[in-house]
Amino acid sequence: MARVRWLDKQEMAAWLAFLEASHRVLRSVERQLRDDSGLSHQQYEILVKLADVGPEGMRMTELAESLITSKSGLTYQIGQLEKRGLVTRDSCPTDVRGVTARLTEDGRSTLVGAAPGHVERVREAMIDVLDRDQLTALTDALSNVSTRLRGH
Repeated sequence: MARVRWLDKQEMAAWLAFLEASHRVLRSVERQLRDDSGLSHQQYEILVKLADVGPEGMRMTELAESLITSKSGLTYQIGQLEKRGLVTRDSCPTDVRGVTARLTEDGRSTLVGAAPGHVERVREAMIDVLDRDQLTALTDALSNVSTRLRGH
C-alpha cells in the first residue's frame, strides 16, 4: 500500500483558501444571475457557448464536453432553456443519433441583457480584488491544474 502524502500546513492553507474562494465566488455569481435574469450559472455558460459558435449551433455531446458537465445534466439544462424559448434542439443532419442545440433570438437577447451584470459581479467578486501579477499567477496555477486533470 502506498504511503499517504498528507498536506503540510502551507498546502492545506492553499487548498482551503481555494475551496472557500471558489465557493464564495460561484455562489455570488449564481445569486446575481438568478436575481437579474432568472438563469443559473450553468445556463448562462450554455448561452455563451452557443452564442460563440453562431447559428449552426453545437452538438450536445460537444457542448457537454466543453462545459465539463454530464450529458444528462446538460440535457436537463437545455430542456429548461428550451421551455423559456432561449434555445432549440434539432436532429443533427450528419448523424441520426446526434442532437444540435442552437441559440434563439430570445436567447441572444437574454444573454445580452444578462452579460453586463454578470461581468460586473465577476469583477466585484474576484477580478478587481487582484492585481495584474496575482491574476497572472492565478491563471498560470489554475491552468496547470486544468492541464493535469484534462482527460481524467
